[in-house]
Formats: sequence, structure tokens, C-alpha cells
Amino acid sequence: MKNNKIVIYIGLVATGLLLGWLLFSGSSKQEKVHNHDEVAETNQMWTCSMHPQIMQPEPGDCPICGMDLIPAEAGADGLLADQFKLTENAMALANIQTTVVGKDLTADGIVKLSGKIVENEETNVVQVSYFSGRIERLNISFTGEKVRKGQLLASIYSPELYAAQQELITAASLKESQPTLYKAVRNKLKLWKLSENQINQIETSGKVIENFPVHATVSGTVTKKLVEQGDYIKQGQALFNITNLNTVWANFDVYENQIEQFKKGQEINVISNAYPNKDFKGKVDFIDPVLNTNTRTIDLRVVLNNKEALFKPGMFVTAEIKSGKANSNETITIPASAVLWTGERSVVYIKTSPNEPVFELKEVTLGSKIGANYEVLEGLSSGDEIVTNGTFTVDAAAQLQGKKSMMNKHGGKTMTGHEGHSGMEKNNSSTENERSGINKRVTVSEKFQEQLKAVFNDYIKLKDALVKDDSEGSSKTASSLLSSLSRVDMKLLKGEAHNHWMSLMKEIKPSAMSVSKTSDINEQRNHFKHLTTQLITAVQLFGVNEKVYVEFCPMADNNNGAYWLSREKKVVNPYFGSAMITCGEVKQVIE
Repeated sequence: MKNNKIVIYIGLVATGLLLGWLLFSGSSKQEKVHNHDEVAETNQMWTCSMHPQIMQPEPGDCPICGMDLIPAEAGADGLLADQFKLTENAMALANIQTTVVGKDLTADGIVKLSGKIVENEETNVVQVSYFSGRIERLNISFTGEKVRKGQLLASIYSPELYAAQQELITAASLKESQPTLYKAVRNKLKLWKLSENQINQIETSGKVIENFPVHATVSGTVTKKLVEQGDYIKQGQALFNITNLNTVWANFDVYENQIEQFKKGQEINVISNAYPNKDFKGKVDFIDPVLNTNTRTIDLRVVLNNKEALFKPGMFVTAEIKSGKANSNETITIPASAVLWTGERSVVYIKTSPNEPVFELKEVTLGSKIGANYEVLEGLSSGDEIVTNGTFTVDAAAQLQGKKSMMNKHGGKTMTGHEGHSGMEKNNSSTENERSGINKRVTVSEKFQEQLKAVFNDYIKLKDALVKDDSEGSSKTASSLLSSLSRVDMKLLKGEAHNHWMSLMKEIKPSAMSVSKTSDINEQRNHFKHLTTQLITAVQLFGVNEKVYVEFCPMADNNNGAYWLSREKKVVNPYFGSAMITCGEVKQVIE
């Protein structure tokens, strides 16, 4: 009986202890949670979505632009110094996509090169006039016209040749008594490339030829027409460039780390987008002994038979060539959309966590471009996951959070000019719709339109410099555009207009800066494409008080297509310059 009472007492004590633990531990937990919230609330900082360098311990207005401050993001525990995290909502709005990097295995060590068809310089002939005078008749009407050797190209009236013919007729009557004079006059005419038959005809007939003919010295195609009918020309002045296009050159870029893989005489397979079902065989004819220090490439040349006139100078082609280097068939390639250029370095963004949207900037060294991909020489390993869509949005987020970014090599808070995360990323994903004319005009002051027009004027100058293949002029005008951009007063904009402009600034400024910092015309054109995309949206939204043409070339950016803005309906292509200056069409007119 006594033992039963002891068991009951022990059971009651245990039950009491259990109930007490349950009650007081819950209270303690609630107190801890309450205290945690209190601490979090106490440590909350407030920032401006446009100016992330502003940090204040309480809500209010931004001292720079006057916008309401928003809660600053809490520190991301467990992340390294250069890493940053995006929300799932931001990832979805900006349509950020990633791809796992792998090795590109090409069969039997085949290396792919990108190149361009050009005229065979060995067949180029400059047709000149051997005497001065006035072009009385021009028999060549247009560039691209075919001529044959001996064909009449032009008729020229030359006062000095007219006088020389009269001297010949006079000297012919004195050739028995003045043989030296007679011979000197004949030799003088020969210096002007008159043939023996022509000289004999003048001497026999005793008549002076007023308009002297100029005949083609070779057969071929007129690639440049340098004069017009009625022009006065000097002795030795060029009239036409004539090229025999029965053979053409295919010039390919080879990076310095690939040079040892190639040698003269190697067989090569050339492929053209114009003839996707045809392969053209050739051999390496020439490897340039001098390296281009700007692009770090050399020229590799192939001579192609073109008797069927399939190849046109200016065409883009690719080549497949068997590498002479062991194990050269394994290369890492990434999509071109993943790469951001600053003019001095190439960067990508790596997704460092497989299950969370955590990113980090990575500098890479690129090799040759293979279609829509780049070969990666250094910086990435097989298995790395990189951002391939929405790269600019991720870069903007890095700038906002003070991490390393495209234009901020060392990280730290900088004045980026970006708007808040969600609005910024949403705008980036809708660029394509905006360019198609879905944007509605936002009402802004005339003063703001004038400031935007100054930016637009510099953009047109930049476009014109690219048309002229003037890399130095492009760099200078891009710097001028940046100055005009800095003079735009964002306080003139309110509400939605303010948000739109700051969103556009995040793309316009780094793109213009990249153009200004490089002398490589190809890189300048690539950044110009990104700059144009945002400026089209700006002109659509705010207007510049004049008619603007949106023009498009489907062959630009390696056949991906690219837009540009123009004041004129006439197409003058900034992406190809003199190579294909008229390639493109008007897609939209912004009033």
C-alpha cells in the first residue's frame, strides 16, 4: 500500500513539472520573439530607391531627389563579401534565366572561326588617267557594273594632249631633217600611254583627236566609281577601282592562344548563312605575321573560287578547321547574352547557390566567337551556373547593394541612378514591348524635353561616327553624351515619369561609358546596341519635339538584328558602316 502511494506522488510531481515547462517555455519563447522583433525594428535603416548611398535610421524624404525613403534590405547572413541575393519576385519580374556551363566537345578537334568575305587584293586594279583634262563622257554608270579589258570607260578632253598631237603632226613633216625632235615628240605621247597604233593613226591622218578615249586595262567589276561626267581630273588621278571577283578572300580572326593550332596549307571548310546546305573547301593561304594589339588576333586568309559569283564582299562566313593541337576539342563556351563588357574587361554573373538566388560577379577572358556563343579561356569551370538572360538587371541589383558590378570593380555604394528593385526589373523585362510602340507618352515639362534632346543630339553624332567607322570620334561623342546626361535635371520629373527615367538611366549611362572607354569599333557597336534600346524607350515616353525614325538591320549583331534611331528616313547603317551602309529598313516613326 505504501509503495502505491509513492508511485502516485511521483506521477503527480512529474505531471506538474511537465505542465510548468509547457506553460513557461511558451511564454519565454514569445518574449524572445518579441524581443527579436524589437531589436530588428530598432536596427531598421531607410534608403532611397534612386540613391542607395543614402542611409538613415528613420523614414523620411531623400535629401537628393525628395522621394520617400524605403526600408533597406537586411544583411544577408551567410553570404560572402561579393555575393548578393535577389528575391524570387524580382527573379520572375525580370525573367532572369541561368545556364550551367559545360565543355563544348567538337568532333575530331574541329575549331570554328568567324570571318568575312573581302575582295581579293591581288586582283584589284585602280584605273587612272595618264593625262589631265575634263571628262566629256563617262561610260560607266554605276558601281557593280562589269567591264571587259579594252572596253571604253570614258572620253577626256585634254588641252596638253591636244597640243602634243599638233606637235607630232608638225614634227612628222620634219622627220627627215629633225629626226631627234620627231623621236622626242613620239616618246612624249608614249609616256601618256598612247599606243604605237594610235600615234601612227594621228601621224597618218594629220588630224587631232579632241576627246581622247580611256580603255579598261583589265576585266572585272567596278567596285568604286571615283569621278562623274564633267569633272576636271589631274594626271594620275584615279577614275575607278576594278576588281576581278572570280576569286575572293575569306578573312578569319584567330586569337593569340590559338595561333599554334594553324599552319599554311591546312584544309578548311567554309560555311555561309546564305547557302546553309553548301560547304566550300579551301586551304589556309596566309597567316598574318603581325598581331593586332587591340583585338589580340591575327588574320587567317583563305582564297575561294567564286566563278559562280556566290560570294559577295561583306558576307559573314564561318570556318571549320581541324586543329593541330592535342586535346583542343574541349572548350568551354557561353551564350553572348551572358557577357557584359566595360571596354576593358568582360564579366558574367555566377549563381553560387543551386537552391537560392545568390549571385556573384566573375571576370572572364574570352576567345573566339562561335555563332551566338563565346569561347571562355579563363574564369569559368565546367559546372558553373551563370546568368544568361536578365544580366543587366542582375548587374543593377549588384550596384544597388554595393557589390562588385560591371562599372564598379571594387564594390561599395555608388550613385547608380537606378530606381527601386521591382520597378527596375519589371522595366528591363518589358523593353521589347516598349520598343514595339506599346509605351504611352508621359507628360513632362518642355525644359526636360530640351535636356533629353541634348542627349539625343549627341546620340545622333555617335551614330554618324559609327557610320563613318570612326572609333575615335565615337569615343569622343559618347563622352559628350555622358556630359549631356549628367545635366538632365531629374527633379523636373514626378511620380511615374521619375521612375521611368531613372530606370532608363541604369542602362544608358553604363552603355555610353563603355563606348567612350574603348577604341575597338566592334565593341563600340555592341554597346551602342544596348544604348539604343533604352534611348528608343526614352524618346517614345517623353518625346524630343521632332520626328524620329526607328530603323532596324536584321544582319547586325551576327544576324540577331539591331535597332538605331535616325532623324532621316534614309537608311545609313551604323553597325556595318562602309561595308553595308544601306542594310536595314524603317520599323517605326516616333512623332
